[in-house]
Amino acid sequence: MSAGESAAPFVFIVTGEPSGDAIGGALIAALKERTAGRVRVAGIGGERMAEQGLQSLVPLAELAVAGVVEVLPRAPLILRRVRETVSAIRTLRPDAVVTIDSAAFTWRIAKRLRRAGETMPLVHYVAPMVWAWRPHRARVVARYYDHLLTLFPFEPPYFERVGLETTYVGHPVVESGAGQGDGARFRREHGIGGDAPAIAVLPGSRGGEVRRLMPVFGTALRLLQQEIGVFRVVVPTVENVAAAVAEGVREWPGNPIVVRGAAAKYDAFAASRAALAASGSVALELALARLPMAVAYRLNKLTESVLDRVLRVRQVNLVNLILDRKLVGEYLQEDCTPPRLAEAVATLIRDERVRAAHLSGYDEAMRLLGAGGPSPSLNAADRILAIIAACRQRQE
Repeated sequence: MSAGESAAPFVFIVTGEPSGDAIGGALIAALKERTAGRVRVAGIGGERMAEQGLQSLVPLAELAVAGVVEVLPRAPLILRRVRETVSAIRTLRPDAVVTIDSAAFTWRIAKRLRRAGETMPLVHYVAPMVWAWRPHRARVVARYYDHLLTLFPFEPPYFERVGLETTYVGHPVVESGAGQGDGARFRREHGIGGDAPAIAVLPGSRGGEVRRLMPVFGTALRLLQQEIGVFRVVVPTVENVAAAVAEGVREWPGNPIVVRGAAAKYDAFAASRAALAASGSVALELALARLPMAVAYRLNKLTESVLDRVLRVRQVNLVNLILDRKLVGEYLQEDCTPPRLAEAVATLIRDERVRAAHLSGYDEAMRLLGAGGPSPSLNAADRILAIIAACRQRQE
């Protein structure tokens, strides 16, 4: 191996859910750009990281679970995957380990590495929402990690005050391309007539949330059909729940079109009049696409009772949190009912004043997240490469 080859940075990247996979895919692309392709990557991810050449050590579908009750039955498998991942890291000896979100999985990896005496740089990407619940987690992440990369500009002080070096890099949604879809092409390719409104329906990226939301969404669409007449339904999904989604939409009205992949999703957004989505990071993609949305969510009752005791904010939609006001309708738990969802989507389709307010608010939220500024993924890649360079310098 030449000296040039030996100097190529080697980064082990781990995530446990599709939203982290999207961030990881963009990060790998940015690392390639900054190193002119001279970077090695290994780790765990999904389809977006696979597009950048990662061969995941573990199928992402095994790890993408949410909620107290949902995680418990999978705990033995998750813990086994933690042990296997730690073993792989200790064998491969990367220059740095970058974990992305998915604290229930990724933090266990960091903890085991530290307890095993490993001193390689550990970087966590996507801060835990200590401003929303469980503030003590700031000290937990500071205990195991060397550096934290945050998506929101208000987050660093929460972690710097407990001694963790933190860098705000910006939110990757602003460089996702979500606002650059080709709606005309999508409608033409899928035979959607010019007068028929299309509705984007996104029931989630984890198995549990898909199972809970799809029946509710299906009934809501049937009620909506009675209210507004003919429409088409487009359902962007991800690999780990694609089969369940395809099966679940069979009885839905609107002759559903199920699509996978970021490009098809963004074309679907551009072709649609409104969206009904599971609460999560997809709200920011919808905002960038300027697609009026309503968000919904249902948790297992035990998970809900736990969150009710510790949650410090009463809004969950990221657009609302960024704006610090309620713009997007949130239909959670007992409010997540077909009549309410149908009414909300009908309003988004018909009421031009409501639509205009949403679009204006979405533009404001994107500006606050750094739209038009430096690339968040390149910012993250630069910080990670600087950490690797500093570590190598200390070892010389």
